[in-house]
Amino acid sequence: MIPVNDHIRAKVEALPSSPGVYQWKDKNGKVIYVGKAVNLKNRVRSYVREDKNRSPKVAAMMNHAEDLDITMTHTEMEALILECNLIKELHPRYNISLRDDKTYPYVKITMADEWPRILITRYMKYNDGARYFGPFTDVGSLRETLRLLRRYYPIRTCRNMNVPRPCLQYHLHLCCAPCAGFCEKEKYLAMVEDICHIFEGKNHEIIQDLTQRMEESAEKMDYETAARFRNQIQAVKSVQQRQNIISGEGDYDVIGLARSEEQAGIEIFYIRYGRMVGKENFYVPDSRGDSSSELLEAFVKDFYGTGTVPVPREIIIPYPLSEEVLLSRWLSGLRRSEVRLYVPERGVKKNLKDMAQANAEKYLSDRRLQWEYTRAREEGAVDTLYKLLGLPQRPERIECFDISHIQGAETTGSMVVFENGRPARGEYRKFKLITTQGKADDFRSMAEVMQRRYGKEKDWPAPDLIVVDGGRGQLNAVLPVIRNCGVEAPVIGLAKRMEEIFVEDRREPVVLDRHEPALQLLQYIRDEAHRFVITYHRQWTVKRNAESILDHIPGIGPKRRGALWKAFRSLDDIKKATPEELQMVPGLNKAASKNIYQFFHLDKEGKRTVIMGQDSQNAEDRKKEHRNYK
Repeated sequence: MIPVNDHIRAKVEALPSSPGVYQWKDKNGKVIYVGKAVNLKNRVRSYVREDKNRSPKVAAMMNHAEDLDITMTHTEMEALILECNLIKELHPRYNISLRDDKTYPYVKITMADEWPRILITRYMKYNDGARYFGPFTDVGSLRETLRLLRRYYPIRTCRNMNVPRPCLQYHLHLCCAPCAGFCEKEKYLAMVEDICHIFEGKNHEIIQDLTQRMEESAEKMDYETAARFRNQIQAVKSVQQRQNIISGEGDYDVIGLARSEEQAGIEIFYIRYGRMVGKENFYVPDSRGDSSSELLEAFVKDFYGTGTVPVPREIIIPYPLSEEVLLSRWLSGLRRSEVRLYVPERGVKKNLKDMAQANAEKYLSDRRLQWEYTRAREEGAVDTLYKLLGLPQRPERIECFDISHIQGAETTGSMVVFENGRPARGEYRKFKLITTQGKADDFRSMAEVMQRRYGKEKDWPAPDLIVVDGGRGQLNAVLPVIRNCGVEAPVIGLAKRMEEIFVEDRREPVVLDRHEPALQLLQYIRDEAHRFVITYHRQWTVKRNAESILDHIPGIGPKRRGALWKAFRSLDDIKKATPEELQMVPGLNKAASKNIYQFFHLDKEGKRTVIMGQDSQNAEDRKKEHRNYK
């Protein structure tokens, strides 16, 4: 048996032999792994049983496991659905993590609307009544395609239909203005259907129909109409040329999988109406100990279980799956029709499977080369810094600080951390400064941040190098504070004007070539600190600006404030309301209504008016507060 506590051992022995979902938790109660089982007792026992061939990932997971929780289900299908939902909600650390390089765009046509509109989206909503086409790998070509189509199929793209007159798009001949009643609904829906056929690949019939109309218009000497039909034919052909044609018909996805010692790459092709309309790449950062079948099953559950990706009729996979029948039933439930999951052995689909496999191997190879190059470059930059600056040790942990404010208001500070040349975002910290609020003093602000970081936070790891954003002045301002806190790590300042590096023991700054990776690393760290502090400063400013005057009335919280804004159209209406009218607002009692009325009815002498037969006392403090927020 592996070292587990008695609590887990007792739970394992008491497990039922029924289907269900199990969750391993760490000492903090956080779920680190979610799995399903046909037989909970047998499956969970395999984790605590001594096994020399145990994968490194399972061994690491069990070293952190401190508790076990289970949920019994009636069937294996229920366990599969519950497992997918829990993984999406909890994101456990040791479940297979699929990462997408990018989010590809889709064309969305809102068929549920009375007058459908066409737009580009990167997020799909399942069963929202809209039709989605894609994904498309080249957003530039897609936008150009839509611009071309809109010239000859003037479908609306705006959200608002409640306008008194046509907008500029109508006058540019890019919209037929259904909002103003300038378009017949039958013709409009026919244009929408034509666009759907174009993206479905059903272009042959449209081209034939447009050609016939063009010839008829030419015979009638209506050359302007004939030219319009000619341009529509060219637009349809242009869209057709942008799609890679695959022999055969049908809607299906083709999945390819490539493996290395530690990583895995997945390639998926989207075939719609016999045409390849797009592809996506995924990678698994740590796939040690997971079989190819487990990786494919995790991908299918994670990718199609989100509810945002349409499930096709067929999914072609490179290897047989142990849960192939169960997954097919689950996917059929999502699609509401039969879904086939299989490995083709001959024909066009086998060739597509082989092509997806080759692309997955190429993608994984390119990513591995890029990762090795990036790692060598980052570690090389750290080594160069160690030598050029004469540091006492290799700067494996670098901390950088920056300050942000608006003429001294809302002064904030940030600390970013880089470990071995890479950002450790979990170690980032932000500071709301106290002593320098209202004072545009960067030196004192930076000194306060240093005092709070190195004087109070003794439990944080010690840095090997400290970087401040600024030149000699900032460096001299923070050095005494850092040394008084007992921190001996070297401190440098990076000035923006000439990108000079100021070192505490050198009179002259160090100037590096702008192509030097060591300087580029310092610039990256400095820019990351600036980005982080600016983001925090904006969040704080927006929060302050969004503060309502009603927040300063005793007894008025978010719910009552929302009820007031719902009952009255403006702040002036709230001010004019009587206590009786205020008390009619849902959620407001007699005391809260009185507080609101008193807050807005201070006389010039600073005394409250007579409310409900009682004289209020002098309220100079309230008057000052009222004036500040008026």
